[in-house]
Amino acid sequence: MSDRQNERHDWLQSIAAPYGLDLESVVPASSDAGFRSYYRVTGAEGQTYIVMDAPPAHEDVRPFIRVTGLFQKANLTVPHIYEQNVEKGFLLLTDLGRETYLDVLNENNARELMTQAIDALVKWQSISEAGVLPEYDRAVLTRELNLFPEWYISRHRGKTLDERQNALLKVCFERILQNNLAQAKVFVHRDYMPRNLMVRATDGPGILDYQDALYGPVSYDIASLLRDAFISWGETFVIDMTIRYWEKAKKAGIPVPADFGVFWKDVEWMGLQRHLKVLGIFARINYRDGKPKYLADTPRFINYVRQTAHRYDELKALLFLIDQIEDSVPQYGYTF
Repeated sequence: MSDRQNERHDWLQSIAAPYGLDLESVVPASSDAGFRSYYRVTGAEGQTYIVMDAPPAHEDVRPFIRVTGLFQKANLTVPHIYEQNVEKGFLLLTDLGRETYLDVLNENNARELMTQAIDALVKWQSISEAGVLPEYDRAVLTRELNLFPEWYISRHRGKTLDERQNALLKVCFERILQNNLAQAKVFVHRDYMPRNLMVRATDGPGILDYQDALYGPVSYDIASLLRDAFISWGETFVIDMTIRYWEKAKKAGIPVPADFGVFWKDVEWMGLQRHLKVLGIFARINYRDGKPKYLADTPRFINYVRQTAHRYDELKALLFLIDQIEDSVPQYGYTF
């Protein structure tokens, strides 16, 4: 066994007795795009638990612990933390099940499941207050956007932007940032998507992977939910569910714009910031971390970027750049 495996085994052994943990039953539960990994272990009377393994050199479990408390304050379903070793990066958590929304979503259950996710999101945002979570400010948003030219354009596509292209990208980034920063702020999960929502018989979805939560743009999480990395919806469904969220948010006193047209633009532009960031992240995960599976989903994000950039004159330069980066010839239709 590796040193880390030995550390994990020793820690589990030290806490095993109160839970009746069977250390021979430990099996991988899942991993994520970061350095955290998760294991399932069986305890007394067949109850299972999840072990979070977050190597301290790369991860810090304290934000997860802090944000867990916020979700519990909102009466939402998140893992209970039974045991913790902050210094070594181990947590023993509730097992919220094996089925994510991504596993089960289909045209028959999508509306019901996504409505539950929206209801949970409104509860989460309803407890928002300034000064509790770090700000999702210009510096963070800009750093995320810059992942796109650094990792996707340069490393993945092997392209070097000339002076004019760099200037165009800079202008587009600034326009996106101005929209994002003008929005009202709430608590932001930052990865509120079907892959991080667990199917539960009661009490709405189980919510995971929230350790990176910030205080930022109100449209961020609904954009994440409906413009996902791993599943695409038709635009009619996306608009319908966004309207449902907007109506519930207004009723709950969440600071969404009074005009849905304004909010829809905010969602689109916030989604655009996220999509450009994710393109960079997926490339980085491949080239830096040796995890190639995420690259298969980059065409979905390029399509998201194209769709949004095509709709707004202020973003036409971005559409032009994407065509050049992707070596694609734009198709134009003419009506006489």
